[in-house]
Amino acid sequence: MTSIKQFQVTFDCAEPERVARFWCEVLGYVVAPPPNGFATWGDFDRTRSAEEQGSWFACSDPTGVGPRLFFQRVPEGKVAKNRVHLDVRVGTGLVGEERLATLEAECTRLVALGAVRLRLLYDGSDSCIVMQDIEGNEFCLD
Repeated sequence: MTSIKQFQVTFDCAEPERVARFWCEVLGYVVAPPPNGFATWGDFDRTRSAEEQGSWFACSDPTGVGPRLFFQRVPEGKVAKNRVHLDVRVGTGLVGEERLATLEAECTRLVALGAVRLRLLYDGSDSCIVMQDIEGNEFCLD
């Protein structure tokens, strides 16, 4: 049996391009190139029906290490807590006040991009900040 070497993370959302561009800013990702044969995403969208235009978007890690992120439009809004969420690892190896300061600085940057801070989980040495992206999907600054 062969093990899986690559995977992508898919987000259901109302505005795929908007959410994808938010996550590009969060993670330092880049917008994936348009499908083969198209110079721009706009060129690609113009070949699709009005209903299909803007129905999905993708971004990727420019280093090729992280997973591709795929965003697909769905008709329903978010109604419950995510069963899976991303942990954005900005404080790896840090503890105590140094870790907390690093998380708080990144939280401030992400709030300016449209994220929402929900709560700080802190036990004196380990911490994370629970947040929501621009469509309400939870993620943690860890």
